[in-house]
Amino acid sequence: MYRYSRADLLRILRITQRQLTAWERAALVATAESYSFFDLLQVKKVRDLCAEKVRPGIIRQSLQAMQKQAAGMENPLIEAGAFTTRHHRIAFRHEGKLLEPIAGQFLIDFASEEKVVARKSSAPLKPVPIESVAELFARGIALEDNPATESAAMDCYLKVLELDRSHAAAHINVGTLYYNHQEYRGAEQHYRAAINIDPRYALAYFDLGNVLDETGRVMEAIQAYKTALQLAPTYADAHYNVALAYEKAREPRKALRHWQAYIKLDTSGPWSVHARNQIQRILQSDGLKLVPKQQSN
Repeated sequence: MYRYSRADLLRILRITQRQLTAWERAALVATAESYSFFDLLQVKKVRDLCAEKVRPGIIRQSLQAMQKQAAGMENPLIEAGAFTTRHHRIAFRHEGKLLEPIAGQFLIDFASEEKVVARKSSAPLKPVPIESVAELFARGIALEDNPATESAAMDCYLKVLELDRSHAAAHINVGTLYYNHQEYRGAEQHYRAAINIDPRYALAYFDLGNVLDETGRVMEAIQAYKTALQLAPTYADAHYNVALAYEKAREPRKALRHWQAYIKLDTSGPWSVHARNQIQRILQSDGLKLVPKQQSN
């Protein structure tokens, strides 16, 4: 089985070293130097849940509780469909039932008391072969990073969407494949589909912002990035991109705030050097350079 390096994982899933280390410390992800494509799927699910404002402690408790509820289940995020509830908890679909494991409660017919936010649909939901979906999605991730197998990755994601049309992450990945080939219309359609499925999916707003920026709709891009930041205030890349967008819109003072936020989140990376240079340039050009306080007599 092909193994992915730590650097591969960070690049493919577009996460930072700090995020991965935090999830390792929280015992959500096993510390390793190489990963299988199922490991990538596990990390991606953790990333998506955190983007939906589920706290790492809640994720860990939910996994432990689900393992107790379903004897023999080793990895609930892979073996059962995971959903976020309106209370920022996790529910799992297993053996045709929806269970919130911490409370030990079954959620029946998406009752109004515990509507599942991540899987809204106006049409009746059909039973989905979860393992088949998980395998296809993981295989798509494995194939996506090699240009020679991108079309096969696309086929996997599209098959996932045939089986589960409300699979927001598959829409994101299809959109990204379109985006990488500058097919922005297709990318936008899939990013917006992901948002319609899960309106709290910060990554979807971020990716949509990139498409809007690339197609000249800078103010719309800014709004998309700001929505991503409302959902995930420490989303460093969103701060960086919205700062660039404000620069394009000739609003350097608004860009300044996001450059400053970015360097607090990325203190030593290569992009932080650019951000610091931009801060210095804006302060100097706008006459905003800080003046030391005069000592009182």
